[in-house]
Amino acid sequence: MNKHNKQQSNNNAKGHIRIIAGKHRGRKLPVLLADGLRPTTDRVKETVFNWLMPYIHDSRCLDCFAGSGSLGFEAMSRGAGQVTLLELNKAAAKQLQQNQQLLKTSTLTIQQTNSLVYLQEATAHFDIVFIDPPFHQGLATETAALLNQGWLAEDALIYVETEVNHIPQYPNNWQLLKEKTAGQVNYQLYQYHKK
Repeated sequence: MNKHNKQQSNNNAKGHIRIIAGKHRGRKLPVLLADGLRPTTDRVKETVFNWLMPYIHDSRCLDCFAGSGSLGFEAMSRGAGQVTLLELNKAAAKQLQQNQQLLKTSTLTIQQTNSLVYLQEATAHFDIVFIDPPFHQGLATETAALLNQGWLAEDALIYVETEVNHIPQYPNNWQLLKEKTAGQVNYQLYQYHKK
């Protein structure tokens, strides 16, 4: 197989994510295997949603770098009222839309967009926000700063997943509630407080 064909087959390769709990518990969804796409592992996801369990029902959620949709679909399955997924990769966004149709859910909104551009102007308030950007691009700091300019509801919870050797800068009105490391991933839960 020549390099071009190999590249093409990688772009069309599929993996899957599994919804752990809630309405769609145990459901497997196909995901695109593309560069930079790292679905949150089941172990990490289980911990995160244990942290979020008291707050998820009827919440408004924003997934800033949706990728496979692992976090957003899990939030939807567990009873979030509205989930907005932002994804730059056109093929990944198309796969998210196909999975939304498979689950026949109207509580999801999928936007194929650059998150940093989308977040320039606040148009909604979210109770729970997921920041799980591609590694080694320094996107978490910039995303956090933009979110702090009107996107967060009072006492909103922000989940952040980054590589262990990267220390993003977060607004000083974000309070660290929980923190763990799994392999090369550092994940944290913050709470927003109005200045």
